[in-house]
Order: sequence, then structure tokens, then C-alpha cells
Amino acid sequence: MTYNTTLDFCELFDDYQLAESICSNIVRHSKHYSKSGRNDPQPALDTQALSETLKLLFNLSQYYPQHLSNLAKSAPQILKILCRINLSTPILQPPVTYLVNALLNLSVDRDDKPHKDSESNPWFPKPDQYCNIDRLISILDNAVRTYTEEQLETLATPLVTLLRKVFEFAPSHVRPHMQTALLPASSDRSQPLGQSNTLSSRLLRLSASAVAPSLRESVSSLLFELSDKDATSFVRNVGYGFASGFLMTHDLPVPMSATEGWSTGESDITLREKLTNVDGNEVNPVTGQIRELESETPEEEMTEEEKEREAERLFVLFERLKATGVVNVRNPVEEAVRERRFEEME
Repeated sequence: MTYNTTLDFCELFDDYQLAESICSNIVRHSKHYSKSGRNDPQPALDTQALSETLKLLFNLSQYYPQHLSNLAKSAPQILKILCRINLSTPILQPPVTYLVNALLNLSVDRDDKPHKDSESNPWFPKPDQYCNIDRLISILDNAVRTYTEEQLETLATPLVTLLRKVFEFAPSHVRPHMQTALLPASSDRSQPLGQSNTLSSRLLRLSASAVAPSLRESVSSLLFELSDKDATSFVRNVGYGFASGFLMTHDLPVPMSATEGWSTGESDITLREKLTNVDGNEVNPVTGQIRELESETPEEEMTEEEKEREAERLFVLFERLKATGVVNVRNPVEEAVRERRFEEME
């Protein structure tokens, strides 16, 4: 309806209350979802009608931003549906994907300031100010355990983008909740970061994906923003191994103490302590692992899957380094493929 059409949508907005009609339709759909969570499956026609309404809403909010304030009135009902709808398997399918997409442009009131502590904000309702955030994070957790990286490139990127937008305008008491849920915890540091099965570890692996460039960029940006856009905090949270590529490609200074983590120099003791001490434990700034646990971890030969993932991570890091234009470097992984030194695996 919004593509290759001669319809005058400005006229529909001004003279026929298009925004109000869309909001009314979404309110009508939201009444089918009870607070108890005991929601019977909706008829296929109702689900399809909701999906089409959400698609129209997203396109109009994208191409007619001057009417966004009226369209944004549907946000509370969209959040209500998203929190109460019975999630299917696999999880990222209509109407869930359309609910997420619709919220992308409605995630912040243009008149609101970031971090505004407003009790009336539908994203952070008074009874449970974390409910919408927790729902999005739960959907993301389920998705990264279910889909391949290639599938996540298309399906999960809007969800990660939405979480980034929400974090940007979240109240001061909500931001730590998101940081705790998405950044590596102390329990992740019993081994090098990114090797466990937690959500944060899976996100770290996606931040180095060779086959999902859009998702890789979005996840890396999310982790950087969760670190308050501070390079030192970023390296401290995710380890220099995962942080370095993002910092270089975005022309952000790399904390020197991170690259000197193995030395005994005292050039910047304060910065070094910030990078190497997490929750009272000394950590390796490159891998993020607790130092005292490194010697207890037996040195095992890498599995074929681990070798493949490490090759992908190195490929991404070298491609990012080349993109900076600072140095002319040849990607050793790409060179190995060209020389047929890699063997196809079944």
C-alpha cells in the first residue's frame, strides 16, 4: 500500500484521521491479550490483520516523520501485545517481528530528553518498570540460541537496534539493569570471555561474526553503548580481543594499558588497574578471564569448530583493520583461502 502508490498520505493524515484509525485498530487487537497470560491462539485472519497494520505503521513512521507524534500513541498498546502474546517457536516470526519493527521509530518521544525519569513513559510502566526491557532481552536470548548467524543477520538486527534505542533514553535506574543483563558477568570470567553459553557470550561471538556484518556492527555498538561509550570501560567489559576491531574501525583510541597487559611497566597504573580489576578480581585485559583461573585451565587442543570460529574472528579483525586505511595489511585468512590452504569441512 505504501510502495509505488499514487495515494496522497498527507491528505489521509490531515483529512481522514489515518493515524487515529491505525491506533484504534491496534487498541482493538490489544484487547485480545489478557494480563493473566492465558491467551488462546488468535484466529489466523486476526493475526494477519495485526501484522498488516503494524507493517503500515512502520512504513508511515519511516516516511512521514512529521506525523510521528500521533502514530506514537499506539506504542503502549504495541508493548502490551508484545508482553502478553504467546511466543511461538521459532520466536522471530510474525507478528513478533512486526511488533519489534513498529517500535523502532516509536521508541522515543521526540520531545523527551534522554534518561528522563518519567513515570508516564509507556516503556517503563510504574508497576514493573523492567517488564518491556526483560521481554525484549528474553526474545533476544531465545533467538541467539535458536537461529544460525546467517538467519540472525536479517531477523535479529532490528531487535538489537531497538535495544540500543531504548538504552539511549532509558531512565538512570533502568540502565544498570540492562547492563547487568547484557554485559559479561563475573561468572563468565572463569574462562576467556565469549566461550560460555550465556547471552553475553553469544553476543560477543556475534560481534566477531564473519557472515553477519550488519548484526556484528549492531551488537558491537550495543556493547559499546552499554559501556557508556567509553573505550576503557568497553575493553574492561568485553576484553581487548573483542573490543579492538570496533575501536579501530570507528577511529576510537585504544587504551594503551590494554595492549600492555602482559608487561610489568608502570606507565599508567590507574588505567591499568581499571582494565585488569573486575569485581575485586585481577583479569587478563585481552581475554577478560580471571588471572588466577588461567593456570587452572588445562591447555587443550582446539576443536575443529573452535579453529573455524577463531579463523572467522581473525578474518573480521583484519578486515576492520584494512577498512581504517591506517595500514595496508593483507588478511592472512583471506590469503590462506586464496592459496587453498584451507580444507572444506563436511
